[in-house]
Amino acid sequence: MAVLLSLSLVAVLFVIYTTVTSLNKNHHQKLKTAEYGCASPPRLINQRPWGIDRLEQIFRADAESRLMELFLFHFRLWGTTLEQKFLGTLAFGTIEPRNLEAILSTNFEDWSLGLRDQVMKPFFGSGIFTQDGKAWETSRALLRPQFTHRQYEDCEVFRGSVDALLDNLATQGPQADLQPHIFALTLDVTTAFLFGDSVGSLTGSAGRDAADFAAAFNVAQDYVAKRMRLQDLYWLVGGTKFRRACATVHSFADHIIDKNLSTDRKEERTGKYVFLDSLAEACPDRKILRSQIINVLVAGRDTTACTISWTFFLLMRHPHVLQKLKEEINEVFADRPTVSRRELKNMTYLQNVLKETLRLFPSVPVNSRTAVKDTILPVGGGENLQSPVFVPKGAAVAYSVYSMHRRPDFYGLDAELFRPERWEEDMPMNQDTINSRWGYLPFNGGPRICLGMDFGLTEAAYVVVRLLQRFPDIRLPADEKVELVGVEQQTMTLVMSSTKGCRVDLGEVSR
Repeated sequence: MAVLLSLSLVAVLFVIYTTVTSLNKNHHQKLKTAEYGCASPPRLINQRPWGIDRLEQIFRADAESRLMELFLFHFRLWGTTLEQKFLGTLAFGTIEPRNLEAILSTNFEDWSLGLRDQVMKPFFGSGIFTQDGKAWETSRALLRPQFTHRQYEDCEVFRGSVDALLDNLATQGPQADLQPHIFALTLDVTTAFLFGDSVGSLTGSAGRDAADFAAAFNVAQDYVAKRMRLQDLYWLVGGTKFRRACATVHSFADHIIDKNLSTDRKEERTGKYVFLDSLAEACPDRKILRSQIINVLVAGRDTTACTISWTFFLLMRHPHVLQKLKEEINEVFADRPTVSRRELKNMTYLQNVLKETLRLFPSVPVNSRTAVKDTILPVGGGENLQSPVFVPKGAAVAYSVYSMHRRPDFYGLDAELFRPERWEEDMPMNQDTINSRWGYLPFNGGPRICLGMDFGLTEAAYVVVRLLQRFPDIRLPADEKVELVGVEQQTMTLVMSSTKGCRVDLGEVSR
């Protein structure tokens, strides 16, 4: 009986504590809202305590491969800036360029990555994508010099892996799912750039360890994505399988680093730029070196693979765009296999195809920041949705570039359609300076803009050109269902890929 009374007392005290804390927070928020002249944005209405129904919605939509469709629906229904109580915590969502400028640039110091370090650390370690403050500044200064385009101006770092991809596809028969091949390609390209040699996923030289690494890599990413969605309750997702996958990735990375930093291997590469050699000189701590390599490896493999896969997914469903692109490629290169970065950058239609692909399918479609002090979002509140919004310290703001990139008031009434020509037109977005600068963010913006943006775009452009040269008759398989853009199923991990892959009919092979 005494135990039951004690437990009851603890429960009552906990309820009192949480109630008083909540009331104090609400009072503080009202005072600050009035002080800053703010107004509340539309609120998503919860049907169950603690916003459990919101969590159920997210997991159901994710299981059906329609998570981005759910987020887009919320913004179209309620407005471009929202607030909600999620697992008992106040949170916001926005697709307003003015708010993104404040979060990512003008008020950069008011925001952090929140729980990302705790959520991702078992896999990523301490690297540029999980760090804030001085640690992040150090990492960025360490990595920035490694991405100067003179290191890949002649595109030689891509050539061997792309040749292997084309040869593999040519021997597979007329039909293939490009997506897994593209992910293998970007893994090979990224490891070739990082280590001087690729892991050989496409050449058959990859051993059992490399295969185990790739599988563990995917498992670890899937766990991290699920942990991110649970916010403060991220620790509920983990366990032996997650820890084993992280350990496999770390062990393989350590092996590759040790192998490629050996005296013999370094002597073999004399005179050749290798990312790892340069980074190791500036970063002698092996654990930190491994973390930075894994951080770059995740970004280098997945984001670029998604961009290339979605590009072909769209080209196969828009033959008039494909034909126009092939004409530009033939005009610039004919059958010449040597391609330079400068030539790729000067191909207007190719660049517009990539821009339009990244508009509709940004590799990282949703991101978030957490307020480290009381701050404001410039717009989104009040009856006209133009008043500033007060964001208390500790509240998270998610921003969906996927949804923002589909705004008709920015990109026209056909914003849902794949139309590369729009990038040569005066889109509504361009009527406002802030909208034109912050309404298109496939690589983030501000101080944390993607360091590998140019490398990834160059790789994607190179692969598109070489693949269309080798397979000029590539087309959509006759039995493939064509759906409206945005209705297809999408798989979300740390990036967004096509759930059903990218099936193609390769047609005749050009030699």
